[in-house]
Amino acid sequence: QVQLVESGGGLVQPGRSLRLSCVTAGIIFSDYVMTWHRQSPGKQREWVALITSGGHTNYGQSLEGRFTISRDNAKNTVYLQINNLKPEDTGVYYCRADRNTLQYWGQGTQVTVAS
Repeated sequence: QVQLVESGGGLVQPGRSLRLSCVTAGIIFSDYVMTWHRQSPGKQREWVALITSGGHTNYGQSLEGRFTISRDNAKNTVYLQINNLKPEDTGVYYCRADRNTLQYWGQGTQVTVAS
C-alpha cells in the first residue's frame, strides 16, 4: 500500500521558518519525481517545487529563494524548507510522487502564517 504522509505544518508568525516533511512508503522512492503543492484559501492548488530522482530542483514562479526542496532517498522522505514565511503562504501543503503514469498524493499538512 502506497502512503505519503506530510508533517511539520502549524501556526507560525510571519518571518519565521518551517520545514515540512513527507515520508513515503510502498514505492521505490528513489525512482520518483517528488513535488510539493499548496492550496491557499479560496484558490486553486498550485505547484510549489519539484525535485527529480537525480536531485535537480525547480520552483514555482516567485517562490525560489524562500523555498527549498530536498530529498533523502535513504529515508524515503522529501522536505520543503520555507523561510521568511508570509501570510500568503497560508494553506494546505501536499506532496506528490510521480513516475511515468503513476501518481500518488499525500493528505496534506496545514500551514497558517499569522501574528
